[in-house]
Formats: sequence, C-alpha cells, structure tokens
Amino acid sequence: MSNIRVVVNGYGVIGKRVADAVRLMPDMELVGVSDVGTDWRVRTAVELGYPVFAATVDAAAAMRSAGMAVAGDLATLLGEADVVVDSTPKKVAAGNLEAYRAAGVKAVFQGGESHSLTGHSFVAQANYGTALGRDATRVVSCNTTSMVRVLGALQDAGLLARARGVLIRRATDPGESHEGGIMNTMVPESSIPSHQGPDARTVRPELDVVTMAAKASHTQTHNHYWALQLTRPANREEVLDALRAAPRIAFIRMEDGLTGLNTTVELMRDLGRPRGDMWEVALWEDVLTVQGDEAFLTYQVYNEAIVVPESIDAIRALAGTVPDGAASIAMTDEALGMRRHFLPEPVGVTPA
Repeated sequence: MSNIRVVVNGYGVIGKRVADAVRLMPDMELVGVSDVGTDWRVRTAVELGYPVFAATVDAAAAMRSAGMAVAGDLATLLGEADVVVDSTPKKVAAGNLEAYRAAGVKAVFQGGESHSLTGHSFVAQANYGTALGRDATRVVSCNTTSMVRVLGALQDAGLLARARGVLIRRATDPGESHEGGIMNTMVPESSIPSHQGPDARTVRPELDVVTMAAKASHTQTHNHYWALQLTRPANREEVLDALRAAPRIAFIRMEDGLTGLNTTVELMRDLGRPRGDMWEVALWEDVLTVQGDEAFLTYQVYNEAIVVPESIDAIRALAGTVPDGAASIAMTDEALGMRRHFLPEPVGVTPA
C-alpha cells in the first residue's frame, strides 16, 4: 500500500506542527505546504526543506518578489494529494472546502471552523470509525479535545453522569503576544455555557457537560478544573484506572515540583520535545479527589500541540487506510514518542 500523500495548507501555529508530524509517520508523505506569507514563518519552512507553494495568485507574486523559492500554486499541489490539512485562519478555511472537493482531495479542518462546515467533528478515541472514508472532518479545538479525552474516558468506564467545568484560558499564543492579548486582568467569557461544552457534544452527543471560561493574562497553555457527578459512589483508584485506560492522558504530580503551568512547559523542553510541545493532556494525579459519587480534578492543555495527533489520525480515517481507531492512535503515539507519564514513578506507586 502506498503512503498517504498529505498537503498542509496554512503554515502557522498548527500547520507547522502537523507538517512535522506527517514527516514522522511511516505511512504518510508530505508533498508540500501552502501559505500566503513571506515572513520568518514561511521562510523557516523553506529552510527545513519543505516544498512551499503559494495559496493564492497574489501570494505567489509577493513570495517571488520577496526572493522566496515557490514550488507552484495550491491548485497544482492539490493535484498531488490524497488529503489536505487546512490550518488557515478562521473564515479562510471554510472558503476552501469547495476547492478541495473539486480537486477530489479529502480535507481535515481545525476547531476554529464550525461543526456545520463538515457535519462531522473528530477526536480519535471517541469517533474515529464514523470518519472513515468521509470527504471531510473537523478536528475540534484544543480545549474540546482535552474534554473529550478526559470526560470520555470516565464515560466509557460507566462512571460519569455529568460534568461542570471552569476553563482558564491563555490570552494568546506565545508567538503572537507582542501583537495583543490581555495584561494584569482576567476576562470572563460573556455566556454560560462557554462554547467548549456544546462543541464537545458534536463529538459525544450524550455528554452532560457545562463549561465556564475566562481568559487570563498568560500565554502558556490552558488549565481546566472539573467537578464531576459520578454514576455511583466510587473510590479514587477506580477513577484513576478509568483515566489510565484512555490514550493521550499523561499524569503529573505536584509533589514532583510540577506546581504550575510553566513548570510542565519547562519539563517538555528538558525532555527534548520539539518546540517544547506536549501532545498529551497533563492531569495532576495527586490532586484528583473523590468523595462518594463526586470527583474533582484539574489538568493542563498545551493549546498549540494537543490537536496534532488528532489531525494525524483524522488523515488516516478519511483516507481509510487504517480501519481501526486504536491501531491508528498507537501508530501516531509511537511515532511522536507520546507518554503516559513524563517522570519515573516513585517506588511503590502504581504506574500511570
């Protein structure tokens, strides 16, 4: 079987990470990336040896005027592809769908687009099978992905009745903090529920979840706090076991000095992660508390990276090359080097 030929349209925060991940997959070939920019971001793609194409006619002229080597236009690139991952800005992506369909190329969109664009929203562990062979899907946002992973694990174990969560969101991506963002304040979202709860139900319609959210004056990742009503009284180990059974949740501990969002970010750098990325949900194991039929937990979401493995699995699902979701997840996780725990377990503690 030949490799899946993949195009990444939009070489930004998500696109550059997806492009790198595609290169690591044994069953995929990155045939090129497309963008409209001429700044350091796109020039970095050239430096890394990626074939760079212009997304528009105007962009092609601007790129060439800036002295950039342009391999061709997006239409030419799509002619060489099986699947395109669209990571262009909001509202731009939606306008690309018909072009992808006309070219006969399957398309993976990101969570900034609406569910109605594709009629299907994707998190690999929850609904890989329903994406098989589709012409398009939408990988949900970073926060929604984390919710489906964690809450879905408890739901699959028959433990979750309903979930009520508070999300403390980073103000902006680190690379854009010089352009805007909030400082010395916190900004609550103007409606309850915030959009993440309804978005999670596009993947798991039966999920009883309400979210509240606020933007805080930092750029390093999101932080979730959940109060969970369980289906029955349970003990802490039962809840942990349910979470341990799910993919892409890694356990961290306050007692290891991982006491803030910045400490986990620094840990990823020390572990040699590319760009310091964390694809897993980092859940504080020693904070998780269970009282009868209620559970309380907190975890960290690395917004720039968490959707990358989901995008890779979505490529396989649309292409139909790997029918089993668990098999695709295992392939992706092995190629990326994902972990279930980041540090050695203390003696006498059950591995997470």
